[in-house]
Amino acid sequence: MAWASTPKVVLGCIAFTIFWIMAVFPKVPFLPIGRTAGSLVGGALMVVFQVLSPKEAFAAVDLPILGLLFGTMVVSVYLQRADLFKHLGSILSWKSYGGKDLLCRVCLLSAISSAFFTNDTTCVIFTEFLLKICKQKNLHPEPFLMALASSANIGSAATPIGNPQNLIIAVQSRISFGKFLLGILAAVVVGLVVNTVGLVLMYWKQLSASKIVEEEKEIGLADQNKVKQQLPDSLPISNLPSGSDQNMTYESEVAARDPSDMVETEPTQKQSSGNRMFDNAVVHDRKHENILSKRADPANASNRAKVLPIESAFIDLDNKIVETSNRREGVSEVDEIGPSRHSFVELSDRLSLELRPSFSRPSQFGSRSSNRSLTAASLAISASINHTLIQDADDNDTEMGPRQKLRKRIWKICVYLVTVGMLAALLSGLNLTWTAITGAVVLMVLDFSDAGPILDQVSYSLLVFFSGMFITVDGFNRTGAPGQFWNTVEPHSRINTVKGLTVLSLVVILLSNVASNVPTVLLLGMRIAASAQATPGASVTKAWLILAWVSTVAGNLTLLGSAANLIVSEQARRAPSFRYNLSFWNHLKFGIPGTLVVIAVGLPLIQS
Repeated sequence: MAWASTPKVVLGCIAFTIFWIMAVFPKVPFLPIGRTAGSLVGGALMVVFQVLSPKEAFAAVDLPILGLLFGTMVVSVYLQRADLFKHLGSILSWKSYGGKDLLCRVCLLSAISSAFFTNDTTCVIFTEFLLKICKQKNLHPEPFLMALASSANIGSAATPIGNPQNLIIAVQSRISFGKFLLGILAAVVVGLVVNTVGLVLMYWKQLSASKIVEEEKEIGLADQNKVKQQLPDSLPISNLPSGSDQNMTYESEVAARDPSDMVETEPTQKQSSGNRMFDNAVVHDRKHENILSKRADPANASNRAKVLPIESAFIDLDNKIVETSNRREGVSEVDEIGPSRHSFVELSDRLSLELRPSFSRPSQFGSRSSNRSLTAASLAISASINHTLIQDADDNDTEMGPRQKLRKRIWKICVYLVTVGMLAALLSGLNLTWTAITGAVVLMVLDFSDAGPILDQVSYSLLVFFSGMFITVDGFNRTGAPGQFWNTVEPHSRINTVKGLTVLSLVVILLSNVASNVPTVLLLGMRIAASAQATPGASVTKAWLILAWVSTVAGNLTLLGSAANLIVSEQARRAPSFRYNLSFWNHLKFGIPGTLVVIAVGLPLIQS
């Protein structure tokens, strides 16, 4: 494609650059509006700069892809309600034979799950559950988080509904679901095996449970001594609850100070694993009651000034809870109707995202040590709320009569059958978009209740992001810049030679990590197909499948390479029960060799 006029080229490149910055770095200081709004800014600028007309901008939005995304997200929500992911998660911990066995299970289950329910959904569901298993079994979480993210990306390459770029490829190429699966399945299976073996070899020492236990005990003792020395004068040890409460306060301070050094203390008596997870919440509840009772006791008047900073913090925390619940539910008094289950879920999320930063300012409540205690308290209360919801759900199941239990069981079976039927229809070659939408509608009808709460869980921000991205990429294509780049690269990247296949793979890997894999597919997809069609002995279908394989697995190269990586990293960093910081460099150590080897092994196995 020839270059457009100079003003269009300059303005179109500016609009695309703004979109790219917002997509890769959504919290840049000069415009911290996020990826979704950034894509809309890019799309709007293409129209404002007259790179695209309004009619061309609307035509650029690919409705079949948006419909397919919407349908699969609704089906995933119903499957989550039907406890499918809960059952898959229980397989991880059932009769596990150590760290290496657990890691292999994580790789297999995350790959299978993401092939049919998208890699992003798989990572959202399994990350926190996996951290809890690591805590219970005293295993280092990094190998398992890496296994979850990398295997989810590899497994998602197997089907057109595994990830967004595959959706685009399937719609643009019109390759059927079955043909797509059969053509790339061998590469996915072998790549998954190679990835799993690489993870086991790289993290062999860290998969030893006994060594981790000893290291955590040593770290825990050292950190407790440091915290004892740093306790402020305004909160002497004599004013803290005695016994196990005091020890738990020390551990909460350690947890708040360094998320990567979470230590599970030895229980003083025999407890269930579920009770141990929420010890912090119980202890802090007792501490709260103890402080409030001391406030009313005249005998403790001399110590009231010393306890006041912590007491006022808890009161402010309670007020924050009430205000948050009122604001979300739209009522003036929480006690009038009682907080709903939905408000507690949102409140639990907000406690870790909003209250924790507000307590990190030393000027608000005095010393830094006190602030770390308040941070731990907010996380403990968040865990308590989650525990309450779990108990409520169990109580509801227990309180159900035989007729209600049978009805619920039949509904779950119907959800599974509809999902299997939808997959069978996809395999038979029916239209991808309308098959997914029909499956979602059937599930809504079978639920026989208001579908509003289900539809509220659909990620509409993702749909909006895709809409803005379609407009932005189409405008950038019309500048002629991508066409000129491809004209330079195309003679050296034809898929009928090993050299050409290597060059093409490196270009896709580079662009997928610089511009993200979805824009890369939009920019290069039709050009790679056209090149394959003009090349003797090359297959257009194989060219599309090569693009799907390389662009998907390329997401494992860096932490920023795919949304699934970022989901695992962020959820692990903010998990209330067992936090861990998966850093960019820790990911890169395995990301570079693992990605290159898996792609190289899988390319010869792709069939047309």
